[in-house]
Amino acid sequence: MTAGDAPDAPDASCDTGVTVALTGASGIQYGLRLVQCLARAGDTVHLLVSEAARVVAGLEAGLALPRRPSELTRTIVDTLEIEQTALRVYSEEQWTSPLASGSGAPRRMAVCPCTTGTLAAIAGGHSNNLIERAADVVLKERGRLVVVPRETPLSSIHLEHMLALSRHGVVVLPATPGFYHKPQSVEDLVDFVVGRVLDHLDVPHRLTPRWGETE
Repeated sequence: MTAGDAPDAPDASCDTGVTVALTGASGIQYGLRLVQCLARAGDTVHLLVSEAARVVAGLEAGLALPRRPSELTRTIVDTLEIEQTALRVYSEEQWTSPLASGSGAPRRMAVCPCTTGTLAAIAGGHSNNLIERAADVVLKERGRLVVVPRETPLSSIHLEHMLALSRHGVVVLPATPGFYHKPQSVEDLVDFVVGRVLDHLDVPHRLTPRWGETE
């Protein structure tokens, strides 16, 4: 990565924002919608995109996500129609990022969608890339980490990793939308899951009516 690819984020702490990691599980729409909602709610989004997520974005959304942070920033801003000032993009190997240190990382993070491989790496504290390290930092700093796995069926290995993370305070929020709000579109189903993620990140929203509410 060249100097021109560095994000616009200051060198100081970015702990007032939310880190969002897009990994290669099916359901890239959940992650993109989450980024859009956070940015429009006024939160700074610190975005990480895995190589597998780029493949899934092309397959599921017809969206090419560039590798260079500067180009990826423009693509996300244009696609989601958000303000560029609301977005900070980092590469998976950008170890000088504030996300890699407890002294500067946000205290809130969502891995959405979350592959079972990423789930296992976080549960094991591997920190082989910035996504895994950012999650590890949130855990060690006693922040709020939400993981959104999208896999079925689940093996005993997957369930053991989920249980281990849950015991450490991680919110394990599978991408399993409800139907009591009478969804009329795929977007309604996406918003159901994203709304629950926002709830656990303490971000107000009105994406879907809540149980007992009318629209």
